[in-house]
Amino acid sequence: MSRPSQLALIVLVYTLGALIALRTVSLDLLSLLGGLTALLPVAVSVHYVNEYADYQTDSLTERTPFSGGSGALQRTGLPRRFAWRAAWPTLGIGVTAAIFCVAHGFTLVTLGLLGSIAVLGWQYSVGPLALVWRGFGEVTNAALGGLLLPLYGAATQTGSLSPTVALAMIPFTLLVLVNLLATHWPDREADAAVGKSTLPTRWGSTRLRQAHAGLTVLAGVALLGLTGTVIPTLVTVASIPAFVVAIWAFRRYTRQRSPFPSVAAMVTLALGQTAAWLWLLAV
Repeated sequence: MSRPSQLALIVLVYTLGALIALRTVSLDLLSLLGGLTALLPVAVSVHYVNEYADYQTDSLTERTPFSGGSGALQRTGLPRRFAWRAAWPTLGIGVTAAIFCVAHGFTLVTLGLLGSIAVLGWQYSVGPLALVWRGFGEVTNAALGGLLLPLYGAATQTGSLSPTVALAMIPFTLLVLVNLLATHWPDREADAAVGKSTLPTRWGSTRLRQAHAGLTVLAGVALLGLTGTVIPTLVTVASIPAFVVAIWAFRRYTRQRSPFPSVAAMVTLALGQTAAWLWLLAV
C-alpha cells in the first residue's frame, strides 16, 4: 500500500527542489535528511488514505502498473479499514519527526510546507474536502507533486519559500498534470460508477486529448521561456528527451489503457533535470 515506486519519485522530486536551492546556499545535509525523514511517513500515510478512499473503485477497475491503486487490500483480502487504521500512526511518525526537526533548526516556513503536503494529501482523498471526488483532484495532485514537494525540499536548505524553485518547476508541474489525465483514464468507468469526479469521467476523449496536447505544449513553452533566467541552458537540454517521450504519450493517450507513456515523460523530465542541476553544482 505504501507504493514504493511512488515514494522513490517523491524522493527524486524532493531532491530536485533542494538541488535548485543549492545554487544559492550551501548544503545542509542534516536538514536535507531530516526533512526526508519527516516527509516519507507523511507520504506513506497519504497513500494509505488513498487506498482507503478508493477501495470501491480499485475493486471495480482493471489495474495497470500505474493506475487502479496498489491492489494490496484486494489481493490480501484485508478489510478497507485496515488502510485507515494504518494511516494515523504513520502520520504520527511523520509529525513527530517534523517536531524533532523544528527543535533542531527547521523554520516555520519549512514546517508549513510539510503541513500543507499532509493536509492536501489527505484532503485529496477524504473529507471534509475530498477534492478528487469534487473535480479538483488533478489540479491538487499536480500542485502537491510538482510544486509543494520541491518547494519543501528547497526550504530545508533555505528556510524560506523560493520563487526561483517555484518558477523552475512549472514545466514539471504541467507534465504532472498531463500524467494525471493519463493515470485517471483507465479508471474512468469505475470512478464514474462510485461517483468519483475526475476529468476523464466528465470529459470526452477529444477534449481530453486536446488538454493533454495543450498542457504538454505549455510545459515546453514555459521551459523555453524560463531558459537563461531561471532555468540554465543545460537543464533545458537535459529536458529534451522528456518532450520527445511526451509526443509519443500524446499519440497513445486514450488509444491504450496503460498510462505508461505519460508516466515515462514525467519521470524522464524529473531524472533529466535532477542530473543536470547536480552536474551544475558539481562543476
